Amino acid sequence: MTTTPLLGIDLGGTKIEVALLAPDDGRFLLRERVATPAGGYDALLSTIGELVHRAETRLGVQGLPLGVGIPGCVSPATGLVKGANTIALNGRALDRDLARLLARPVRLENDANCLAVSEAVDGAGAGARLVFAAILGTGVGAGIVFKGQVWAGAHGIAGEWGHNPAPRLADDRGVPAPHCWCGRGACVETVLSGPGLAADHLRHGGAMLDARAVADAARSGDEAAQATLGRYAERLARTLAQVINLLDPDVIVLGGGLSNISSLYDAVPLRWGAHVFSDVVSTPLRAAKHGDSSGVRGAAWLWRA
Repeated sequence: MTTTPLLGIDLGGTKIEVALLAPDDGRFLLRERVATPAGGYDALLSTIGELVHRAETRLGVQGLPLGVGIPGCVSPATGLVKGANTIALNGRALDRDLARLLARPVRLENDANCLAVSEAVDGAGAGARLVFAAILGTGVGAGIVFKGQVWAGAHGIAGEWGHNPAPRLADDRGVPAPHCWCGRGACVETVLSGPGLAADHLRHGGAMLDARAVADAARSGDEAAQATLGRYAERLARTLAQVINLLDPDVIVLGGGLSNISSLYDAVPLRWGAHVFSDVVSTPLRAAKHGDSSGVRGAAWLWRA
């Protein structure tokens, strides 16, 4: 096995993280995280370039192949990024632009696929044959790993679970449906993302709080916040039940900021049985072992072979 470090970038809506991993056991040799710049596509390229240069300089290496996790995918028809909620990436040849800027080979992969790879290799899904890993963060997506390999699908969209229609609940009667940035109406992402949870809390009469504050308020006994988390758990249960009906995975892993809401791991499995076409549902629901490190670890793992 090579002893050359593995280099990854996790490009998110709020942060960009670089990491260098030991190829044998995935140990972090170095990592750095910065806020995602607001200056558009060129600013994103520049920030990634600076992070890579600093990382390699500190470790005394140069020209390592780069794996990048992005909140979208690459169209097999055009080679351009599509479906990214970091909309500056859409329609761009990000892999080619980075390869030219950094003078090295670059592999792009959906960030949820990177999460799934990281957790399937040595995380919460280690040893499982079929892993479904969902990101619940600024956006909502998922990755599918079968026998240790990403299943991207014929169009590169396997796991784009966040852009299916969101379930409507009885509590939603008379409440305007949210609209997704993708133009498809009320997608799962509009209610299961962090901003979606906060907006749902506000639409149902709660205070203007972000998702973390809603979760904190619920733990402190706030009834409106507890009701919001109840709706969230029900929606998550229904949408994951669809996944179980379709894929029947060995394990479901949750990543992203909302995966830190510990009550979900009891509440959701208690609710999804009513929507799964089986007399028994024993699918484990687990938090990502590597937490918010899984995205950048999975990006670096893209070069592990």
